[in-house]
Amino acid sequence: MDLLDVESVPGYVASVPELAARVGTVTDVREVGDGNLNLVFVVRDADGRGLVLKQSLPYVRTDPSWPMTRERSSREAYVLAAHQAIDAAHVPGLLFYDASQYVLALEDLSDHRVWRTVLNERDSASDDDVAAATALGEYIAAVGFGTSVLGIGSAAHKQAVATAINPELCEITEDLVLTEPFVAHDHNVVHPDNEADVAELAGDPDVRHAAGLAKLAFMTRAESLLHGDLHTGSVFVRFGASPSIRAFDSEFGFYGPLGFDLGMLWGNYVLAAARAAAQGQRGRAAALLDLGRVTWDSFESTYRRRWPTRQDPRVYPDVVLEALLGQVWTDAVTYAGAEVARRVIGFAKVADIESLPEAERVVAARRALRAARALLVHTLHGGTGPNPGTLADVAATPLGL
Repeated sequence: MDLLDVESVPGYVASVPELAARVGTVTDVREVGDGNLNLVFVVRDADGRGLVLKQSLPYVRTDPSWPMTRERSSREAYVLAAHQAIDAAHVPGLLFYDASQYVLALEDLSDHRVWRTVLNERDSASDDDVAAATALGEYIAAVGFGTSVLGIGSAAHKQAVATAINPELCEITEDLVLTEPFVAHDHNVVHPDNEADVAELAGDPDVRHAAGLAKLAFMTRAESLLHGDLHTGSVFVRFGASPSIRAFDSEFGFYGPLGFDLGMLWGNYVLAAARAAAQGQRGRAAALLDLGRVTWDSFESTYRRRWPTRQDPRVYPDVVLEALLGQVWTDAVTYAGAEVARRVIGFAKVADIESLPEAERVVAARRALRAARALLVHTLHGGTGPNPGTLADVAATPLGL
């Protein structure tokens, strides 16, 4: 098939009855995708009605020699539909999926902004960010419980695990997040002044120990249907009179350890805090780290509210809940450290660090890597939980706070 472009989108929309019924004659098409894996178009008609088309590329945009399975779009559609059925308020609406063309039609959220961009623009603490962190805790808990064996029962859970299998994109995470930052690899590029910081991290046997355990858990523990790539760059926010928080781009979704999504998000709070600290915004940095507590508190309270509805409660007394939450917390702390490390060292860096002036960038990267190490080895060194303040407690000193 041909890949969509600005010129061909109007004809495509008109040819699909489900889409033509939602918008009239298309008068405006804008390509807005800035990622490596997809084409994304905002489509509108003369009356302002709109939708978004997302089509998977057969390769990585920045390296066409790196092939990618286009079946990932069907997995994203599956994850999005499952999460929408449980917590529609926190994901984009899935309007239609064209399996033959690998195209998802999604709710137009053009009145939202990417949360990472908003965070990088701020220079002081904001109640809006607290509201976003709270909403995401609710989302992770709701879909985490609702897609687990506790939420849907044994048979449905086994079928869902089989349906959601996502080996190609999971392998990317296994490599980019849980392996490459801790070994020598061509994907790893840092400023020369940070090379010693990377060597210190990779040379710590406890770091390799923690990363290995986290990778094994990622590959073997099919607990809940995860977003799979939940970070501040995959969250749309709209603040003000009609606030809205939406987690998008769930093509990396799969069944894995529940603490993974939480840890990815926590890691990006640390990166945002490292930026603020390097800019001399100590109060802002502390507030960003405290978002870890906000998200955990929201996650925990939401999960506890759902616990009484668990399937087959005969051998799941409340003490099981406490152990489960403790495991989620342990996993999240470790995955947060891995996420920080890979965003500084590896293939997919973030604007939080990379957009800083050179001197500040070096400082922010160094401090972030020290925070990454502290988080990775925290539970190996006897850190216990759940402790809602862990992110700030562990990361503040390495970040210079």
